[in-house]
Amino acid sequence: MILIQKSALQKMRANYQPQLPESLKGKVKVVEGEATESVEDQEAIKKLFPNTYGMPELRFEKADDACCCEKSCEPFNVGVILSGGQAPGGHNVISGLFDGLKAINKENRLYGFLMGPGGLVDHNYKELTADIVDEYRNTGGFDMIGSGRTKLETPEQFEKGLEIIKQLNLRAIVIIGGDDSNTNAAVLAEYYKAKNVPVQVLGCPKTIDGDLKNKWIEASFGFDTCTKIYSEVIGNIERDCNSAKKYWHFIKLMGRSASHIALECALETQPSYCIISEEVEAKNLTLRDVVNDIARVVADRSSRGMDFGTVLVPEGLIEFFPSIKALIEELNDLLAETPDFAKMHPDDQRAFVISHLSEKNATIFEMLPEGVARQLTLDRDPHGNVQVSLIETEKLLSEMVKKRLDEMKEEGKFNGKFRRMHHFFGYEGRCGIPSNFDANYCYSLGYNAAQLVNCGATGYMSSIRNLTKPASEWIAGGIPITMMMNMEQRKGKQKPVIKKALVDLNGNPFKAFAQMREIWAKETCFNYPGPIQYFGPSEMTDQTTLTLYYEHEE
Repeated sequence: MILIQKSALQKMRANYQPQLPESLKGKVKVVEGEATESVEDQEAIKKLFPNTYGMPELRFEKADDACCCEKSCEPFNVGVILSGGQAPGGHNVISGLFDGLKAINKENRLYGFLMGPGGLVDHNYKELTADIVDEYRNTGGFDMIGSGRTKLETPEQFEKGLEIIKQLNLRAIVIIGGDDSNTNAAVLAEYYKAKNVPVQVLGCPKTIDGDLKNKWIEASFGFDTCTKIYSEVIGNIERDCNSAKKYWHFIKLMGRSASHIALECALETQPSYCIISEEVEAKNLTLRDVVNDIARVVADRSSRGMDFGTVLVPEGLIEFFPSIKALIEELNDLLAETPDFAKMHPDDQRAFVISHLSEKNATIFEMLPEGVARQLTLDRDPHGNVQVSLIETEKLLSEMVKKRLDEMKEEGKFNGKFRRMHHFFGYEGRCGIPSNFDANYCYSLGYNAAQLVNCGATGYMSSIRNLTKPASEWIAGGIPITMMMNMEQRKGKQKPVIKKALVDLNGNPFKAFAQMREIWAKETCFNYPGPIQYFGPSEMTDQTTLTLYYEHEE
């Protein structure tokens, strides 16, 4: 028998009691808002979701003597699914859901489908008892039930899921995931509602990328923890950088479609240079434009005796250069129509792509370094997206900056040294022990989802708002998933998806960054946030991300 020794931190975190909004303590009542509509493409979304479109926003308030609805408080069963990549706090969502169900009726039961949505289709599950849930409270990772990226999109899958739903007598399924996973939840809710099947489908907003947010979803869980983890390590690198004074560190950060992580880490650590993908796209910058600007900063610092610095690079940057974005969009359609592409020899793949692309995009493809060009043709993820984590953008940039600096040397504009190091911070942050904020937020999302089940809601996402206030003042409720949707091109077809929240260039977080970045570039202003604080004064343990702070700044 192997004994697993727990660290002191694990033991102490197990005893942490997450805080809840006051409105979720005790009995609650539901207050309905106005009817809603999708953020874009209203007619198209309404046509695709006739049974779950236009539902009202829901808000929970304390009730003295009644449940949140007229439904019977007879015991019921619920299933839960973790979908997509890991994010700190997933176990707390399940813990909150479990406790919320037991508070409604101690006979309620929770079943976890194993390894993601595929567990529902394959009937792979286990009942989550108190002994199991207690083992994972306030811990990182998704290992309680595992996760997966199976996309729920076919009637055959829905029917297979319905078999186990009926067998376990489930009243609801709660899908914990990002924008694509919650889109799947909306599709599943619509399918079962159309068939008049008495099962609810609900979602919880998870993604460390931070791109699942809006007026009603102020933050996706895990973003707070992972940006604190990345900022600690970036700060460590900056301290080393300022000590050795001889390296430029190119640091790629997770964020497939948005630069929220890069922006937050920049606000926390004050690097020499940080690229914001959304600004690149808005200003129609080319790859050469960005390279020239980094080279300018390197040369300027070198002229003042500073041959060192840090450059933060968003993971999805490559897709935001307009010319390369157009190339990727055409590649997506081409590869979607060529199922045997992966079986071709690499040389044949390159020739095939060049011969089938438009002249403009073929020229761009040929100009890219062969390794990067090949990385753009690798297998897509289950949702049809380029796997940008496999594209070594940080190395591409540093190599091009070196070439530009070599040119500047010949022009007499650079006489310093340019030594490079490369880093990619991704998996290091996905499964961290959740911060106090994420522990509280995730637990509240799960507890809130239990109330949404009890109220009979389907096609809703669990929503906790007012997040810059103490947890007791948070606002709990639910919003229809359809109201966050628009139509986008996926695998060559128009599909309904939750609209991604990109960095707002007119928002306070970006404005704060833009105001300071030239100072950070000229001077060494590195900031060293240190590790996540779980214990100590509130100003250290309970601080939100700077992004959230600036967004709510009056």
